[in-house]
Amino acid sequence: MQKPLVSIIIPSFNSEKFIAETIQSVQNQTYQNWEIILVDDCSTDTTISIIKEFALHDTRIKFTSLEKNSGTGIARNLALAQASGRYISFLDADDLWKPMKLERQIEFLEANHLPFTFSFYDCINEAGESLNKRVEAPRNLSYRQLFFCNYVGNLTGIYDVNYFGKVAISQTRKRQDWMHWLTILHKIKTAKPVPESLAFYRIRQNSISASKVDLLQHNFTVYRTFHGFNFMVSLLCMTGFLFTQLILKPRYNHTIKASI
Repeated sequence: MQKPLVSIIIPSFNSEKFIAETIQSVQNQTYQNWEIILVDDCSTDTTISIIKEFALHDTRIKFTSLEKNSGTGIARNLALAQASGRYISFLDADDLWKPMKLERQIEFLEANHLPFTFSFYDCINEAGESLNKRVEAPRNLSYRQLFFCNYVGNLTGIYDVNYFGKVAISQTRKRQDWMHWLTILHKIKTAKPVPESLAFYRIRQNSISASKVDLLQHNFTVYRTFHGFNFMVSLLCMTGFLFTQLILKPRYNHTIKASI
């Protein structure tokens, strides 16, 4: 029996340092029935030529370029519209998957009759070196828990189109992934992760995750715009967010010795 097709959405922008390794991490999957839909957001470096070279030799890689720089939300939605897989999965142009990532997740979804899952992941630096940190999550992640903290790594989430349809992605430039998973959890109430690390998340010098102040500002905006709360309610939500970040979430971060 043919295994279900997985559509992998990858937006790119000036990713020449990392995009080849990212694509190769998909090509190295033990689960091979996939398509990559790669949308470039007007890169000015050699990203596009690198992608085209891969697409030339692997017909599962589909490439589109935006006409003007529009942000990852626009890029992801364009890729989503072109996706033909039963499952939708996400990967950023600088992150990596471990070889068993798709196989483990599809098996987990089917064995547990689930429409959505995610996994743990390890952190690496710009050079691809381990930061000896593994990010885990609650084994039964509720909407309320996700409301105060994005426990779902964007590079690990995967959902069933037969259950959800194609879930549109916010076109705001920041925190799209958190809003995306909130939309999904609002429907199913609870999510279960594959309880192992299946990916490498790259922490870059200029990324949001490297700036705590920016992260707080963008999260406050999620409460104000996505949830539609007024200023005072959003401040109260941020109190819960900070408590979760400082007290609860560290319980799910573990020191490891990871090999790349």
